[in-house]
Amino acid sequence: MTTTNDISLPDTLLQDRTILITGAGDGIGRAVAEAAAAHGARVILLGRTKKKLESVYDSIVAAGHTEPVIHPMDLATAGTEDYDALASGIQDQFQALDGLLHNAGLLGSLNPLQFTEPQQWMKLMQVNVNACFLMTRALLPALQASADARLLFTSSSVGRQGRAYWGGYAISKFAVEGMMQVFAAELNRTSAIRVNSINPGATRTAMRRAAYPAEDPAALPTPESLTPAYLYLLGPDSRSLHGQALNIPDFLSGIPD
Repeated sequence: MTTTNDISLPDTLLQDRTILITGAGDGIGRAVAEAAAAHGARVILLGRTKKKLESVYDSIVAAGHTEPVIHPMDLATAGTEDYDALASGIQDQFQALDGLLHNAGLLGSLNPLQFTEPQQWMKLMQVNVNACFLMTRALLPALQASADARLLFTSSSVGRQGRAYWGGYAISKFAVEGMMQVFAAELNRTSAIRVNSINPGATRTAMRRAAYPAEDPAALPTPESLTPAYLYLLGPDSRSLHGQALNIPDFLSGIPD
């Protein structure tokens, strides 16, 4: 049993569920993948660096959990054919997908929009926005085949309230919030998919270090400390949450209404 304040999670919370996590090679993605596997899920590890994914795979197998699946993919260059191949493989092997966590993302340079290089802007939108759309579009049939699926988009506080010098990153997260709302509205009464956006908050990750180089990382929550909230949102008890912009820290002090 995993317990964090008001969140109590049985070890079988995600038993027999198949969950795909992007950016699963390190940081929050790795922590959630390992925690999901520990709670019974079959995890599909998607990321750019095969070596990192293999490390997560080894960790999960060594812990005696269900063998995960590795799917290397560079979201900056992947095209529709790559997402279609991913979807086909999932449906052939598992028939349904019970959870999709869009965790991967790029920060880019933090500077005035006026000085954002067009090439960097395009890459940010490709990874943070287009990849989410293309993957979700391709995987929706597999999610719709599940009796109780979760679709989670990773957002940020700067994607809910604009902030100077956060440039393309902030705007990409505003786009993610809009995408979540549209998918949530479209899927509300037509499927068992629950759709939400999640803001992890300040966390001890490489992206956070890049954004706040003077900050003491030891003062921040670890990715592992956030996993109970992620597991709850991927599990059956979160079925009442739909179309909401959620903050992970809120869950660590009690499930919000």
